[in-house]
Amino acid sequence: MNAVLKIFLSMSVSGGLLILVLLLGKRFVKDKISRQWQYYIWLAVIIRLLFPFGPEISLLGKTYQIVDQAIIQAVPLSQQQSALNISGSNPASVAGIEPGRENVNLSADDPAMSTHSFQDAGKSLINHVWLIWLAAALGLLIRKITIYQSFVRYINAGLMPVSDMELLDRLSMAAGQMGIRKPIELCVNPLISSPLLIGFFHPCIVLPGTEIPEKDFYYITMHELTHYKRRDMFYKWLVQITVCLHWFNPLVHFMSREIIRDCEFSCDEAVLLKTGCGNRQDYGKTLLDAMAAVGKYRENPGAVTLGEDKQLLKERMGAIMNFKKKSRAMWLLTGVLTLCMILGTAFIGVYPASAAGNHTAGKSGETAGQGLTQEKTGVSEDYERWAKKYYEADAIPSFQIVFARLEESAQKKWLEKIYGDGDIAFFSAAVRGLAINSPLFAEFAEKAYADEDMAFFSTLADCMEEAELELWLNRALDDGNLAFQSILSDRLGRDEAFDELKEKREKVWTKAQAAEYQAAGITMDGRDYYYAGELVNIFLDIRSDQSFCTLNMNPEGTVNIKIIRDADNKITGVTYMTEIEVAELLYGRS
Repeated sequence: MNAVLKIFLSMSVSGGLLILVLLLGKRFVKDKISRQWQYYIWLAVIIRLLFPFGPEISLLGKTYQIVDQAIIQAVPLSQQQSALNISGSNPASVAGIEPGRENVNLSADDPAMSTHSFQDAGKSLINHVWLIWLAAALGLLIRKITIYQSFVRYINAGLMPVSDMELLDRLSMAAGQMGIRKPIELCVNPLISSPLLIGFFHPCIVLPGTEIPEKDFYYITMHELTHYKRRDMFYKWLVQITVCLHWFNPLVHFMSREIIRDCEFSCDEAVLLKTGCGNRQDYGKTLLDAMAAVGKYRENPGAVTLGEDKQLLKERMGAIMNFKKKSRAMWLLTGVLTLCMILGTAFIGVYPASAAGNHTAGKSGETAGQGLTQEKTGVSEDYERWAKKYYEADAIPSFQIVFARLEESAQKKWLEKIYGDGDIAFFSAAVRGLAINSPLFAEFAEKAYADEDMAFFSTLADCMEEAELELWLNRALDDGNLAFQSILSDRLGRDEAFDELKEKREKVWTKAQAAEYQAAGITMDGRDYYYAGELVNIFLDIRSDQSFCTLNMNPEGTVNIKIIRDADNKITGVTYMTEIEVAELLYGRS
């Protein structure tokens, strides 16, 4: 059997054992231990299912080795001699039989020849069974991606951005409470039956409608923001990839369903921990109200997963009403169980790769040894040629392996090419293949800083040590470079200090801006702008270098104005906006 497939099957078996252990354990601690722990502990199983690493001595490793030895010992002597013939030795010569005459009486119709042909066909099928596994895995993954894309198209078909400033302010406040700084879009789609979150990198909360009570809106946004902050979409897709690879293992499919259930339970728990245990009834009522809409609209097949079955909803309501903070004893138990799970994952282990290699070499003898020598020789060939091949094929992991073996001068050329192409994914893989003290880190950090390319600089900052980060932060502070200060403060874990400094600067800037506007005849009252004694509806101020833009909208205003600036960004006047300018601003058309 293919050695890689053998290792993979051992991963599936060991992962299946861990799934059984977790399912049995949850029966005893289901209501006693944190739901979030029950959700994230599945990651230990996923790691065991996806990564073929483990100690050389493990339960499955020993088991597989014993089975292999038993199979070898059970093979008849005649078959062992046949295997020797295949590997290149000549038992006829050893026995003293004249070479070339040992098979003189064998023909194509000989039963012995037929038996050998049948065995060869069986071995060929076993050695290529991995192709069946791989084809099924790819087919299943493509199907899941296609369904998801259809679902996203279905959602986007009726998507309408929310322009209600009050709702947007509430969403912003909820995001601030969750510690989320990235802008979250808010949209409405009457085709869906319950709120949901879409978008891996551009998150958007989608509501069935905007006629939602303030309290319900708060809990809905807190729930969806919790999903976003925990990166639940990435987690779920990691699970789906695992299911595709282990499509033949029913326990993995069962694990997938359990993780989906645990995701909602743990999200409910996280929201209640954030908002307070005293809000259980209000949060439960919000959940019931949100689910009451299920079935009012015709669902797209891709949206079936949005619906909640009654049994799961009942269990969630029970968990919400019985929720309370866990005691220190439960947290201690959680720590012990986590340690046991990690040790158990290592103890079960997988079939060791070294054993697979030795077993294969034992069967193929001298031929296998020659093949291994040829393979090593092939790997040591022109790395630059392979780097080019992997780069053109978008094979990032393979490119990273080859890049680490290149000479420093070749690495520099590749980094310059990747930087010029603006490919951040390959750049990230390449810099992680550099030597620890490579001067290329500093060289390309200078280049990214000079070009004000935050994405490339951020990638390099991930590989910097604390002392180097400190030097860069001091430089960004001296230069007044706020964007790079944010990146470096985040890497050094000083977000609070940076936020305080940013807030002070914003206050100073706001005060100076208000004085500049007043000199041009514009007065400010909080978020309201007044010009010539009239409340402004649309206020637009775009710097001449496009570096900053201020846009304020007040539906109660009566005039629309924009600021005129010269090449030095100084205000030269104020003008009323035409209807065409307003239409172009709001709708992107004239």
